[in-house]
Amino acid sequence: MNISASKENILKKIRKALSESTPLPFPASEGSQSVFKAREDDLELLFAGAFSKLQGKFSFCIDGNDLKLQLTSLVKEMGLKNIYCPEKNLQNLLGGYGEYGDVKTCGASITSCEYLVARTGSIILSSAQEYGRTTSVYAPIHICIATTDQLVYDVRDGLKMMKEKYGSALPSMISFASGPSRTADIEKTLVVGVHGPKEVYLFLTDKF
Repeated sequence: MNISASKENILKKIRKALSESTPLPFPASEGSQSVFKAREDDLELLFAGAFSKLQGKFSFCIDGNDLKLQLTSLVKEMGLKNIYCPEKNLQNLLGGYGEYGDVKTCGASITSCEYLVARTGSIILSSAQEYGRTTSVYAPIHICIATTDQLVYDVRDGLKMMKEKYGSALPSMISFASGPSRTADIEKTLVVGVHGPKEVYLFLTDKF
């Protein structure tokens, strides 16, 4: 068999292979389902562990009174001043916080969130919330208050909940904040707090 005949045989095999569909060896890898097995319980513990590994400060509160007590203790311990909290329901709950009105010069901000991703320790925030785009970014310290019913296992679950909540009117900005802002762009040296808060606190409670 000459070289031309061998080449033609190879081309015939290629043409045949292309004309016949071949089943995917790993169909689950095509994005039809999460590659992570969901955990049915202990989402609070899973989130707390992942969030803490990202240098976030986690605290669980029994109820609204315990939340206010722990927050007051944090404020006194750190000597926080000029606390910015634009959300009316949090202002009513916490009392006395949020009177400072300039997010660009505040010492700390207090916000709620959309959801919490337990597997990655991420906080889901959006522009549709009362504080808009800037409150969780400008302040050097971000204090987020969330409830246990906002916990989801994976990012996919969080996006699904966002779609169910807002339908076709999804917020123009959806962000996943995973601990304090950090970058290693300059000489591969990790610097915290360049593009956002240097410290992030998460107070989780069953209910306000």
